[in-house]
Amino acid sequence: MRIALYQPDIAGNVGTVLRLGACLGVAVDLIEPMGFAWSERAWARAAMDYAGKVAVTRHVDWDAFLAASRGRIVLATTAADAVPLPDARFAGDDILLLGSEGAGVPAGVHARADLAVRIPMRAGLRSLNVAVAGAIVLGEALRQTGGWDQLTD
Repeated sequence: MRIALYQPDIAGNVGTVLRLGACLGVAVDLIEPMGFAWSERAWARAAMDYAGKVAVTRHVDWDAFLAASRGRIVLATTAADAVPLPDARFAGDDILLLGSEGAGVPAGVHARADLAVRIPMRAGLRSLNVAVAGAIVLGEALRQTGGWDQLTD
């Protein structure tokens, strides 16, 4: 299981997802360009003391990410035609793709996803924070695939 961030805009959300990946043993892919400068210093600041505990792969663009990817791409989206999260079925080698905070993903990326899932929400509300949405989808994916059993307290 992996989490991929498509052209993230907010460094703090990247840091939150890196911490999530570290704590739950899930690798993180960062698909560039990002909406903020990335450097070793930014990496250390975003990941804090979790930097050495999460496997991170940077991809220069979407095509580079696709070339390196193995497994199904599962897009978390707000699209009405996506499968509601409780009805989705996950596999252990899925890549959970999260769009950028400001724009989501373009139509071509959306079309390339093997599965699009949405988190059911109350009517009239637009979306969750991307890191929160990623944690919810990851939690369900780990539950279904036995991923929680791989962790120790």
